[in-house]
Formats: sequence, structure tokens, C-alpha cells
Amino acid sequence: MLQIRPATIQDTALLRTMIRELAEYERELDLVTIREEDLARDGFGDNPRFRALIAEWQGQAAGYAVIFGYYSTWAGPGLFLEDLFVREAFRGRGIGKALLAAVARIAIDEKCYGIHWEVLDWNKSAIEFYKTLGAKFRDQWRPVFLTGEPLHQLAKKAP
Repeated sequence: MLQIRPATIQDTALLRTMIRELAEYERELDLVTIREEDLARDGFGDNPRFRALIAEWQGQAAGYAVIFGYYSTWAGPGLFLEDLFVREAFRGRGIGKALLAAVARIAIDEKCYGIHWEVLDWNKSAIEFYKTLGAKFRDQWRPVFLTGEPLHQLAKKAP
């Protein structure tokens, strides 16, 4: 019934579609600028910057996860879970948990100390789900973003 497999370059259109579905769910569709060719280059080119898993339920694309590695100077290598999404029609079947379990398996196999991700504060069902898994929330840490013109202005000041 459920199959989880690594995404391939042939999945770039599907990934973009589901990324847009996630952004719509998160009420931020207008912020999505990624193109299929960007996903192909960045996930399946010579220097992949991310990996993706596709969940299929009876052969239909049901969800996905996007991960990439990072390094903690305190604990060593880790995985960042950028996206975890299950399409609405497939929710309640354990697909999200199975995707997270697949990411956990990758983390263990690659000797990572853990998985890091973010959740919107209004997504109460996801928060409760993560708590049931034993996830810890780092409320004292605040995400910081520097993008667009401020990023370019700061870069101009580099020696």
C-alpha cells in the first residue's frame, strides 16, 4: 500500500506541485519562486543541495519530505527536514510518520546526531504529533532570515 522512495530527477514537476500545495496550506503560496529547473539542478545535479523522499499510496503520490545535511559545532552532523507534507486526501494513514521514520533511518545510517525542523506555531495538530514522537521544542531559539536586498547589501560589505 505505502511505498517511500528516493525522488529522482523525473520527479521535479511532482515535487514542485507538492511544494506549492504545502505553501498553500501554510498560507504562503505567494512566496514560492522555485522552478522545476532549479529543483533539477539543486537536487539532482553534480552537487546536490537536498534530497527528497516521495511517499506513494497505491501508486499515487501522497506526500514528500525534503532533507539536507548540516553540521553542528556542538554535536556533529545532522539532518535538516525542510519539508514534510502529506496531501489532504491521504492524511490519517500514517504517511507522515512513515516519512519521518524514513528520515530518521537516514540520520541513523549516516551517523547524524539528530534531525532538526521547524513547525508553524498555529499548526497545533503537527505540534501534537511531533510531541508524541518525543520531539523537543527549542522555544528559546528564534529562526532568523536574511534575504533579498538586505542580504545583497550585507554581501557588498564583505572584504
